[in-house]
Amino acid sequence: MRLDIITCQPDLLVSPFAHSIVKRAQDKGLAEIHVHDLRRFAINKHGQIDDYVFGGGAGMVLRVEPIAACLDGLLAERRYDAVIYMTPDGETLRQPLVNRLSLTENLIILCGHYKGIDERIRKAYITHEISVGDYVLSGGELGAAILTDAIVRLLPGVLGNEESALSDSFQDNLLAPPVYTRPAEWRGQTVPDILLSGNTPQIEIWRHEQALERTRQRRPDLLDE
Repeated sequence: MRLDIITCQPDLLVSPFAHSIVKRAQDKGLAEIHVHDLRRFAINKHGQIDDYVFGGGAGMVLRVEPIAACLDGLLAERRYDAVIYMTPDGETLRQPLVNRLSLTENLIILCGHYKGIDERIRKAYITHEISVGDYVLSGGELGAAILTDAIVRLLPGVLGNEESALSDSFQDNLLAPPVYTRPAEWRGQTVPDILLSGNTPQIEIWRHEQALERTRQRRPDLLDE
């Protein structure tokens, strides 16, 4: 998979992609992540990429020309399955959407900044608009990092045990059950006997029951779906 991320703050994405599972995916050649600095496409020698809001009001808006120039260059090189814009008013990111995107080959992720991007870019280029939650960040970079991490970890060969991703929270619309490791007893708290029994079918039944109960207590809305 190839992910091209367009941002005016590329340094914000250095650390998230230089460690852990996302780095492993790149080292294995399973994912290519290319970060494009929007200021390379500035409209003048001063590096301008934004301007005042038409109609008045506080804040700045990313101009159409730099974004269009960057997108046109990428789209001329290859076919992209989606051009994604990270925005608070987009579709809320959930696991089924991540699953679908993980089956694609080439993605563009555009990070908003300031008050966002000129609406004409959204109409002309964007195929998916995604939000990571009902709150506002300083820009789309952190959201893009979240989306990238969620997608990349699902690619075949990235995780040491691919079944691990299938048992994550939300994969079956349930939260994950509680998990334990050694020692079996700690400060008077013991691991449930069933997990030490070696009876795999009964352990799976227990885990499913625990997942249901945890979801019922913490996220009953998932059960409604």
